[in-house]
Amino acid sequence: MERPAWAPRGIDISVPSVSRIYDYYLGGSHNFDVDRQAARKAMEFMPGLPKIMQANRAFLRRAVRFAADEGITQFLDIGSGIPTFGNVHEIAQSASPGARVLYVDNDPVAVAHSEAVLEGNEDADVVAADLRKPQEILASSQFQRLIDQNRPVALLLVAILHFVEDEDDPYEAVAQLRDALAPGSLLVVSHASYDGIPLPPERAEGAVDVYKNIRNPLIMRSRDEIARFFKGYDMVEPGLVPMPEWRPDTALEDEDPYSYSGFAGVGRTA
Repeated sequence: MERPAWAPRGIDISVPSVSRIYDYYLGGSHNFDVDRQAARKAMEFMPGLPKIMQANRAFLRRAVRFAADEGITQFLDIGSGIPTFGNVHEIAQSASPGARVLYVDNDPVAVAHSEAVLEGNEDADVVAADLRKPQEILASSQFQRLIDQNRPVALLLVAILHFVEDEDDPYEAVAQLRDALAPGSLLVVSHASYDGIPLPPERAEGAVDVYKNIRNPLIMRSRDEIARFFKGYDMVEPGLVPMPEWRPDTALEDEDPYSYSGFAGVGRTA
């Protein structure tokens, strides 16, 4: 298998990556054949996966604009993935020049491309780290440089928590991040769930099994289980809802049925 010129040295291009699979769903070009094969296999069971990812990105953009309108000027995006059009820093800095954005990802390709996109942007940076080790994120030089812990932060955990297994205690990781941020901070979450998928659960399980087979288990949690991530937060209206229903800026009747798969919400600390 030939290594593309943009692929960082030292990564195994024979192993699929969830961030590169996501990039493929969104129509990106920074993915390998092995990623495309895994994505197509998952789509055999759930053909609407690209529509789900598009709805997820649309929710992210709306949530960032909401945070900026609320006066938030610091953004911590964990599990940020490979940069695509409409990145967090583009939206936040357009709404509020000088807004600071820190991206976090554990995929070397995502980190390398973020570094390239952010070159020359003094108010945005990326750190190679893992949500499962929040203290390493908080202790990083990039976090210390960009994020003022005495001022509110928008913590973005968009389409990442469903890749953290219960045995790794994602609730504790979210709690540690919550406790490190100033009052008035926001938590932005989207999460996969069997709820809302316009398919029989056993059919959707075929796509979930694809992720399990590439050693990136996709944990489908219930609405109540997802709501637990907001412990210590007051939910912002309209609460925890299907992604298109969170402060929509287009007519809901135009949405694809697959976009209602899973939940999204925003909470604020007191």
